[in-house]
Amino acid sequence: MSGQDTFCPPRRIRRGVALTFVFASVLATGAATGSFGASGEQGGQDRESAASGATPEGHREYVAKAAAEAMADGESPVEAAERAVSRSGDRWGAVYSEGEYEEFEEALDGAYTGVGLWARRETDGRIEVTRVRDGSPAADAGIRKGDRLRSVDGEDVDGRPVTEVLSLLRGDAEAASAGTTVSLGLERGTRAWSETLRRARLSTDPVTVRRLTHGVTVIKVAAFTRGSGDRVRTALGQAPGDARIVLDLRGNSGGLVTEAVTTASAFLDGGLVATYDVNGAQRALHADPGGDTTRPLVALVDGGTMSAAELLTGALQDRGRAVVVGSRTFGKGSVQMPSRLPDGSVAELTVGHYRTPSGRGVDGQGLTPDLEADEGALQRAETVLSGLGQ
Repeated sequence: MSGQDTFCPPRRIRRGVALTFVFASVLATGAATGSFGASGEQGGQDRESAASGATPEGHREYVAKAAAEAMADGESPVEAAERAVSRSGDRWGAVYSEGEYEEFEEALDGAYTGVGLWARRETDGRIEVTRVRDGSPAADAGIRKGDRLRSVDGEDVDGRPVTEVLSLLRGDAEAASAGTTVSLGLERGTRAWSETLRRARLSTDPVTVRRLTHGVTVIKVAAFTRGSGDRVRTALGQAPGDARIVLDLRGNSGGLVTEAVTTASAFLDGGLVATYDVNGAQRALHADPGGDTTRPLVALVDGGTMSAAELLTGALQDRGRAVVVGSRTFGKGSVQMPSRLPDGSVAELTVGHYRTPSGRGVDGQGLTPDLEADEGALQRAETVLSGLGQ
């Protein structure tokens, strides 16, 4: 599983705001899922078994009860809740400490405190750096993709869940702020060394724009953080009048559903974006009227396109607004909603699933592009647009 030292899910549950739930990202849920196996193998005897076919409300009560009992017994409520989620069979359920949840809300706001690296746990338990943010403390120290992270502040990280490693990097336990230091033990080939980094307040730009030759504008959406939908609208409005658009959703692991719907609204003139159910109640998401429906549009997707990004892709595909090019998407079409546990930690549990406007389910199967392309997907998109623009 992989993760980044920025993401980990929202500080407070904003009552009265539609769809504040997050379609959890690879960087958050994927990393947390990696921790469940370890915690599930520890901890001794189960307190009780999760009832087969229990309702989402029943799962929430079951997890809360496990946390409360653990706290009363002087044990870790978070670990007990994690074990309860694992036993419940909720594939996408996750439990986060209060500090982790605060960090995630900051990330959704487009800012965070960290050192600027992504990491994953290999099958042998090693923690490997998978990406380094340009201009970050990690980049300034010369840390590179492929380096092995061996320790954080003297604590060996081999075999640890990625969420724990990232928590150490951020300094969650001591509520570390920008300017505090963290010592990393690193390895590259036969070289082993230490680096002391100073944490920094970093910002993210989830939407980037570049113009290619032949009148093609590429709008890349890396994640649906707050404001990303409006940034897509702005980018679309600033594109030349005759520009053909590539909406690049490759590697977009999701984020806020509201932002995905705002992005859909940029390309649609109202109408259905998706339907979803929460605890059995059917609901619908609709685009705002007035979107740009005339520019030729290709949506680029791959196996890293998931969750809210799949919701957007399905809407554009089903509504005939975009030609989808790339490879099959990840297949996460479930809805999680957060609830507070007695110790202040947060459990995000699955409460339902969403469907595309034509009624297609996404969870576990993903979306199939109109045109398959792996290597050279962007070039294939340009070729498609050249035909659409004639």
